[in-house]
Amino acid sequence: MTSTGIQRLMIAFYILLFFLFLFAPLFMMGAAAFNDVNFPQVVPWQGFTFKWFPALFDDELMIEGFVNSIWIGLGVVCLSVPIGLAAAIVMTQVHRRLQPIYYTVVVSPVLMPGVILGISTLVFWDKLGTFMDAEYESFYYSGMFLTIIGQSTFISAYTMLIFLARLQRFDRTQEEAALDLGATHVQVFWKILIPFLRPAIFSAMGLAFLTSFENYNTTVFTIQAESTLTTVLAGKVRMGTQPDLAALAVLIIAVTLVGAIAIEVAQRRERRKAEAARAEAKRLDNATDMAMAGQPAQ
Repeated sequence: MTSTGIQRLMIAFYILLFFLFLFAPLFMMGAAAFNDVNFPQVVPWQGFTFKWFPALFDDELMIEGFVNSIWIGLGVVCLSVPIGLAAAIVMTQVHRRLQPIYYTVVVSPVLMPGVILGISTLVFWDKLGTFMDAEYESFYYSGMFLTIIGQSTFISAYTMLIFLARLQRFDRTQEEAALDLGATHVQVFWKILIPFLRPAIFSAMGLAFLTSFENYNTTVFTIQAESTLTTVLAGKVRMGTQPDLAALAVLIIAVTLVGAIAIEVAQRRERRKAEAARAEAKRLDNATDMAMAGQPAQ
């Protein structure tokens, strides 16, 4: 075997080890969800069963935490995406010398530990509620509200980065042309900028929801007496892992794979449609050029 063949063999072996190290815990967790034992394990194998999936849905605390996580994720999307969009637009409008300072200030929550964000959010709204002489049942002390606010402080910075990456490819002459033709700034925003940012908006919404759904460091301080899926899972792990958690992992992996496949299929269909449209436009241009070349000179 040549040195090139040995090098390729070693690279292939390294890649195999890398993916094995990456996905082995997922395979072990998936197998444990179907093992008929009271502790999530693969060896020894006691028999194939589906009983841990109904047990998962019978856990009221888990279902309550899951529903709360969904509502909090939707609230974070509704709050962080507009904030990130506004911050990205302001970033493109401020003077070039002020952009580094503005960027540092806006992105700073991402660099802040989640524990600090959670505690500061809790303390700030508690002091504000005390100053406003609000009752304990008001939103100043609501765990859901505080969690949405606390998570949005840094998730909005993530969404801003997505919008900034998209805006770097935006042609400003389109806005200038629309304004010269009599369009208002509101019309330019809704008719030109928003359609251009639509892919970034959907990406920012997905990122904001998933980041909120899996967040723990900030949520554990702001959620107070209520619970989310991550706090429930953390409590269960402290008391001892059960196979229903492995069943939950299998469901999350399945939903993730189905979503990724659906997105990939949709993107491929869009690319095929775009390629077909470009091919048709090119064909029409060629036909027009041939027709004009065949016309007699005037």
